[in-house]
Amino acid sequence: MAEGTLFIGPTRLGDGVLVTGLVEHLARTGTPLTIACGPLALALFGHAPGIARRLAVRKRALSLHWLGLWAATVGASWDRVVDLRGSALAYALRARERMVYRPRAANGHRLTELAGALGLSTPPGPRLWLTDVERDAAARLVPAGRFLALGPTANWPGKIWPAERFAALATALVGPGGVRHGASVVVLGAPGEESFARPLLERLPGAVDLVGRTSVPIAGALLERAALYVGNDSGLMHLAAAAGAPTVGLFGPSRVERYAPWGPRARAVRTPEPYEALFPPGYDRLTTGSLMTSLAVEPVLAACEGLLAEAGGAAA
Repeated sequence: MAEGTLFIGPTRLGDGVLVTGLVEHLARTGTPLTIACGPLALALFGHAPGIARRLAVRKRALSLHWLGLWAATVGASWDRVVDLRGSALAYALRARERMVYRPRAANGHRLTELAGALGLSTPPGPRLWLTDVERDAAARLVPAGRFLALGPTANWPGKIWPAERFAALATALVGPGGVRHGASVVVLGAPGEESFARPLLERLPGAVDLVGRTSVPIAGALLERAALYVGNDSGLMHLAAAAGAPTVGLFGPSRVERYAPWGPRARAVRTPEPYEALFPPGYDRLTTGSLMTSLAVEPVLAACEGLLAEAGGAAA
């Protein structure tokens, strides 16, 4: 007997957030759904309905993680294998139907492209499944009240907006005359990103430091209550937008048209230079610093104020 649908999803949190609506779409087909993705992405689906089995795919040397996933799934005969990683695994399993992502020219949003692998012309937007457990835990970290959430980290230094500009932006938003005057500031980031956030925390001694101190679902519950989120292009940015927070994503050495935060309460601001012009000769992402230094505070502040005005947030 076939065992329903196997969904092979992303490793990274950002792509994991983007495909949450696709997972919900698959769960609605009524067949049991097994989801296999990276541990951070998998944390998004702890309370998602219709999922029969969750498999964590932890990257290993020599691509041995694929061998482990094959061993965990080869004994089944699947109704359908949906592989958004574009791997060969889908063809090494018994399945009546295969839907395998194939990269195309990167001229559209990542979610639109991934939805196309499922034959969907209109992508379902990202969403979160949160319970009172996560919301209560979030309330213990940051008590009731609206706040400004900042995401000053990223998965590589080139994408990080300078700390002094984050600090200046926060002061303009929550200081005297700011549209969120008096609001507290919460700084978020993933475990291992503490060094990226430290320069900002040193400039904002009154901020709540939650870098590396929350799980993905609890971070989502926190962002659900944020008056505004501002952060670099990262998984946390996508999580904020999915949580419904007014979200401003900051871009430079990544493509806005491909990775902009998704949703009606989300905006992207990028450096004056286009993506292609930012990389110096011999650029090494491991040794070169920020490529975001040409992005001034003023256009980011304008985007924040405009978004809050549209959302009614300035008066909330």
